[in-house]
Amino acid sequence: MKKLFLLLFFIPLLLSAQNNTAVPSFVKDSLDNYVNNALAVWHIPGVSVCIVKDGKVVMMKGYGVKELGGTDKVDENTLFMIGSNTKAFTATLVATLDAEKKLSLEDKAKKWLPQFKMKDEWVTKQVTVRDLLCHRLGMNTFQGDFMFFDTDLSTDDIFKKFARLTPVYSFRSKWGYTNAAFCAAGLIAGNAANSTWQDQVRSKIFQPLGMTRTLALSKEIVNATNKATAHTMNGDQLIKIPYGQLDNIAPAGSISSSVNDMSKWVTMLLDNGKFEGKQVIPASAIQQTRMPNSILGDGRVLFNNGHFELYGLGWFLQEYGGKKIVSHTGGVNGFVTSVTLIPEEKLGIIVLTNTDANQFYEALKWDIMDAYLGFPYRNYSKVYNGYVEMQNKMELASVRKKRDSVALHLPVALPLQKFTGLYENDPYGTMQIELEGDHLKAKFQHHVMTGKMEALGGNRFLCTYSNPIWGVMEIPFTIENGKVKSATIKVAGFVDYMPYEFIKK
Repeated sequence: MKKLFLLLFFIPLLLSAQNNTAVPSFVKDSLDNYVNNALAVWHIPGVSVCIVKDGKVVMMKGYGVKELGGTDKVDENTLFMIGSNTKAFTATLVATLDAEKKLSLEDKAKKWLPQFKMKDEWVTKQVTVRDLLCHRLGMNTFQGDFMFFDTDLSTDDIFKKFARLTPVYSFRSKWGYTNAAFCAAGLIAGNAANSTWQDQVRSKIFQPLGMTRTLALSKEIVNATNKATAHTMNGDQLIKIPYGQLDNIAPAGSISSSVNDMSKWVTMLLDNGKFEGKQVIPASAIQQTRMPNSILGDGRVLFNNGHFELYGLGWFLQEYGGKKIVSHTGGVNGFVTSVTLIPEEKLGIIVLTNTDANQFYEALKWDIMDAYLGFPYRNYSKVYNGYVEMQNKMELASVRKKRDSVALHLPVALPLQKFTGLYENDPYGTMQIELEGDHLKAKFQHHVMTGKMEALGGNRFLCTYSNPIWGVMEIPFTIENGKVKSATIKVAGFVDYMPYEFIKK
């Protein structure tokens, strides 16, 4: 009876183990058609995909072209900016220094970064290195990024301005994605090692893993070989745009890499810090980054079961179909990317794309995950595209409607000349509004970007930013006693969800 019980117990496990090593038919037989179809449907010039399973690369391939209208094909060594997937590198570096006793995650941030401040002095004294890495400072998601994104501000300037932002929530009460906090954590890693963030991430991660093409700083991609061009949507047209300049906040999103290099990173992560037989990162550091610190929500997903979503250190954590998913995404000027790990399955998925206007980078990972977990094929790309197309049509219709209002030349509350002048926001700085023909033009102190402001009637203007990723937004002015008091500047949610009031001088 015992023997029968053991057979009944172990045979399913053995069969499961055998099935786990098999490459699903979706990956073997359908993936190429799936991706190539998506390139056309989503208007993506190029994609790189890699799947790592049980310590081996199952597939690694580039699809499409590096640049819109070009013929130079994407391959496994083509560089893409990975945006916020940089954060897992930063968190892993800090956790490694913690394991080496060079700093502690529970150290106060000011111990290693004296210039770090928040508006509340008590909070400033309480913020730990861990707080920086799990987005629990009380800020709203992306709060302040309007000021930091693609500006001429130095890193020190950013921290001076960050210190004057008013958090939306109380300290540690709510999760809010904060890029400046990750920048601070990266600088702390550099200071604790008597080095810099970029030198540490190169020497402790890139070099031991043989990530020879991976670049730490955004300025490095300009002169790099075999690189993808950045693209975005301008209305309903895909256009090329310049690379994002992110080095003033580098530890939050400046890395560029290829699927070939990223496969080594993912292989190491799935083997608890080992790569080619060597312990590159302490296993305790890997586990530290996957410990829950912040609560996001209930983790509901479109299909199958998901019951929670949390944040570790540089990683989103969720349960899906009974498995722990460790993942992150990255979005920066002209690129969106995803990195997904299922540690129990020793499965890693990397998707890199060279337009920031798609959800395919996420859809593909779900279909690959479902294939390996034995769930039905859902065609997430088609489902996601349906939602996105509907949203895009609504947004384009809204903008067209507002442009129709502009064309009506509706009465403005005051003569256009009265809206011109210097406006100021603390902590951003100044914005100059000038009269240019029949419209206004906004020039920002720290941005190359400008805004064309066309009257919608009354106190409202339609602002079309010269950089399309900032969007086309309705800007209201506040008027008191026949004079313009302020303008409330808004940008696309891709950059910042918060409005910023600029007071007329």
